[in-house]
Amino acid sequence: MSLGNVFNIAGSAMSAQTVRLNTTASNMANAESVSSSAGETYRARKPVFELKQLENLQPGSLPMGVQAGQGVNISGIVESDAPLRQEYNPDHPMADENGYVYYPNVNVVEEMADMISASRSFQINAEIMNTAKQMMQKALTLGQ
Repeated sequence: MSLGNVFNIAGSAMSAQTVRLNTTASNMANAESVSSSAGETYRARKPVFELKQLENLQPGSLPMGVQAGQGVNISGIVESDAPLRQEYNPDHPMADENGYVYYPNVNVVEEMADMISASRSFQINAEIMNTAKQMMQKALTLGQ
C-alpha cells in the first residue's frame, strides 16, 4: 500500500467521522424539541458507512474472508425506528387534542458515547496522516 493510499483512506475516514459528528450534534440539539404529532417529531439519525472497494484487485490476491478497501463512503443517513417519547401534558401549548406532546427518540447518553467514539476515530486518522507525512519527508531526505 502506497503512502498516497494511506492519505486517501485516512481522509475518507475523517470525512465519514465528520458526518457522524454532525448527525450526533443534530440529534443532541433536537433531543428536547417538542411536537404536537408523532409525524412531525424529530427522529434520531445515524450515518451508514460502507467500504470503498479496491479497483483492479486480482482474484485470490487476498486470504479468504479478507476485504480490502480504499476508505469509507457514506451510503446514507437513516432515521431511528425506536419509539418516540410521549408525555401527557394537556397544559402544554403544543399538546394534541388528547393532551399529549411528543419528544424525539434521541438517547442523549448513547449520543455522547457516539460523539466520543467519532472524535477519537477522527483523531486517530489525523495521527495516521501525520505519520504518513513524516515517513514521506524521511524518504525524501534519504537520497541526500
